[in-house]
Amino acid sequence: MLITAGGLLLAAWISGYVLRLVWPVPGLKFVGEKGLRGFDLPPQTKMLDVRDASYYEECHLDGAINISLGRLPFLWHKELSPSCPVLIIANRRSAVLKAARILRRRGFKQLYALRGEACREGSSRKPCLEKGPAC
Repeated sequence: MLITAGGLLLAAWISGYVLRLVWPVPGLKFVGEKGLRGFDLPPQTKMLDVRDASYYEECHLDGAINISLGRLPFLWHKELSPSCPVLIIANRRSAVLKAARILRRRGFKQLYALRGEACREGSSRKPCLEKGPAC
């Protein structure tokens, strides 16, 4: 079987893409629901929900800012500051990692991510983060 240069390039590109989906982001810390109550997060943490607006409207955490993942590179500066810690909320781990990479490239140092799903089906409880000083 003859492998062409184009085939090798395609295989390398696919491998790189898959690795990027699972490769950890330096400095990103995952927190559970206890973290939402302020145990693991600084008090001035902003919650960033990167899910689509329709999912956000169905169920979201009190105080969360919604900027969908596709719009994050262009709109982050309207609601967020690199000096503030940010908690990323998403439906998929790959979306959390992508959002974290976008924010890291823009100078964010304190990044957190919610472990698990923000809103579970059938759950009437919506945890919220106590607000600290505005950032």
